[in-house]
Amino acid sequence: MSREIPIFFSTDDNYIPYLDVAINSLIANASKKYSYRIIVLNTGLNPENIAKVKSNERDGFIIDFIDISENLKDIKSRFKNVYHFSIVTYYRLFIASLFPQYEKIVYLDCDLVVLGDISELYNADLEGYILAAAPEQYVQNTAEFREYADVALGVSPDNYVNAGVLVINLKEFRKNKIEEKFIELITKYDFDLLDPDQAYLNYLCNGKIHMLPNGWNKEPMLLECEGKKNIVHYALYKKPWQYDDVTDGDLFWRYAKKSQFYEQIIKNRSAFGIEERSKREAAAKEIIKHAKIIVASDYTFAKKLSGDR
Repeated sequence: MSREIPIFFSTDDNYIPYLDVAINSLIANASKKYSYRIIVLNTGLNPENIAKVKSNERDGFIIDFIDISENLKDIKSRFKNVYHFSIVTYYRLFIASLFPQYEKIVYLDCDLVVLGDISELYNADLEGYILAAAPEQYVQNTAEFREYADVALGVSPDNYVNAGVLVINLKEFRKNKIEEKFIELITKYDFDLLDPDQAYLNYLCNGKIHMLPNGWNKEPMLLECEGKKNIVHYALYKKPWQYDDVTDGDLFWRYAKKSQFYEQIIKNRSAFGIEERSKREAAAKEIIKHAKIIVASDYTFAKKLSGDR
């Protein structure tokens, strides 16, 4: 019996077509030396959508949907929808307590395609680290966001990671009480943030993150890819199922065409009209202004918490 690799996603019904594309790409490129349990965290989904995604199951690949509504009922009201981030992004912060049987897992966002062997990511050496993750390339290369990371959060922008592709050392996550600290912070404070759970993870795990080459989480920017392009993550506001000019967008469509949701994805693309595009692009400009406002505020991680993690 081959060793099982647990891989987590989180979604709602709006994103489940893109989850399906991500899972298709992951399965197509994963080593057959392992077995995989894909766990999709949610707070209620259309049963028909669940059935479609589960139809991807085959030898070596199990797909489970786990409703965590009851687990989050007391804290969910504190979660914020900010810009293009959904509250489902917070779910990854509860994996350590909800799945005590695991000591190490991979977490992936839905808006990506896996081009390499996911087992290689899972096997990253995390001895002494809480997370393995790649740099947030947009933060690294945008002056306003560099200042946001540095001044507002107290995290070096060059060490600021994107939380959409993670290997989590759950043993260290529990040892460092990351979930408890997150709940304490989100309950006690109401910080103004650009990237809700990602900011908390960067702040709480700062200094204990193993930095991966960006080839394991390549954002659609015209930057050099470090090593093999293993994962393309459409993390910015432009998604390939909405815009034609997204860098590496063709890689998304390669796997979208194999998805049972392909017709739905095409329908969604057609529905994304001028009004929606204008709103999205206005928000992209607004986030730059927002970064400056947060930096100038006296109510930030760096100023209120004085580095106490």
